[in-house]
Amino acid sequence: MKMLFKNAKMYKNGVFICTDAVFDGEHFNILGDGIYDTDIADFTIHNNCYILPGFCDVHVHFREPGYLYKEDIASGSAAAAHGGYTAVCTMPNLIPTPDSRENLDVQLRAIKDKATVAVLPFGTITKGEKGEALSDIERIACDVVGFSDDGKGVQSEDMMLDAMVRVKAAGKIISAHCEENSLLRGGYIHDGEYASVHGHRGICSESEWAPIKRDIELVKKTGCPYHVCHISTKESVELIRSAKAEGVDITCETGPHYLVFNDMDLLEEGRFKMNPPIRSEEDRLALVEGIIDGTIDAIATDHAPHSAEEKGMGLEKSLMGVVGLETAFAVIYTKLVKTGVISMERLVELMSEKPRKRFNITTDVGFTVFSCDNEYEVNTNKFLSKGKSTPFDGMKLYGECLLTVYGGKAVYVKK
Repeated sequence: MKMLFKNAKMYKNGVFICTDAVFDGEHFNILGDGIYDTDIADFTIHNNCYILPGFCDVHVHFREPGYLYKEDIASGSAAAAHGGYTAVCTMPNLIPTPDSRENLDVQLRAIKDKATVAVLPFGTITKGEKGEALSDIERIACDVVGFSDDGKGVQSEDMMLDAMVRVKAAGKIISAHCEENSLLRGGYIHDGEYASVHGHRGICSESEWAPIKRDIELVKKTGCPYHVCHISTKESVELIRSAKAEGVDITCETGPHYLVFNDMDLLEEGRFKMNPPIRSEEDRLALVEGIIDGTIDAIATDHAPHSAEEKGMGLEKSLMGVVGLETAFAVIYTKLVKTGVISMERLVELMSEKPRKRFNITTDVGFTVFSCDNEYEVNTNKFLSKGKSTPFDGMKLYGECLLTVYGGKAVYVKK
């Protein structure tokens, strides 16, 4: 398939160039202005589109195996392609959890059969994410992107220390969900797991930053590469900023919703419920500053689909998690790039280059094409994900995906 792009802004070697370009299924030819016969191309895209390297999300939930009614590899990778992603890293809170060779193979078979973009699984830090014994780290390290107990913090300092030693020896990285259970307020037991009554007001800031503070000291001892999931507090930003200044091997991510909303924006609807919660305006501004000064290394969506029933019980009783793959670029472009907070080059760093580098993701980058001229309204009925719950539903944004190519093939084309 030959694709012609007229008046495009192409990202190349760290900068944008204005050009016409053609993709022949294997590589680009940069053409200059108006020298290509449009009749030769299978289709032509006009008017100030952006040609960007395929995005990489190091924190998604595709729910297979175990929860296919929420999402599966096929629907998740379709949603990723619709959002401009060509690589995603799936979290391990599945049934069975990928904590052994046998369990991981179940997931790898599904990925091989169904994925249309690169889907790279995390293994668990502990068996069953129960925090009682470490997973078979050495046996699965070669086929996972890293190790995480996402959704649950590793409560034992000794357990995390042992995990860091073994993960470093295996040449991998820990991606930590930082949450201290003893600091959660107003909790109860639901299906055998601890949960806060409200799901937001019960999750204090210290429950996030205290484990980060603990783990920074462990990283200093072990030298294990360490990445912090979905930071949401000003204290987390400052701890990570200071640790980086000391040379600690630490990186972090935050999500689009934490950069846009504060707790005054919350509605009593399940689409505003996620963990960690949306916090204060002071926290939001600290996160934005962390994006600007480089403290925050990646935008990750924590794409976490649930059924309509599971998200339809209000802010208190709905399950944690919102979808994000199909809105992330548009949100960051509209709220941070278009407003002059960051450059488009910085967006590419956050959504493609830095996450790939940190997690040593060497799969085909591919490319994605976005039109940013026209405003549109987010309509979850157009999502390819099975999950439809997002705080961005109905928001007017700029940045619509026209095309995503991975492995030389168009894996998404706007109809």
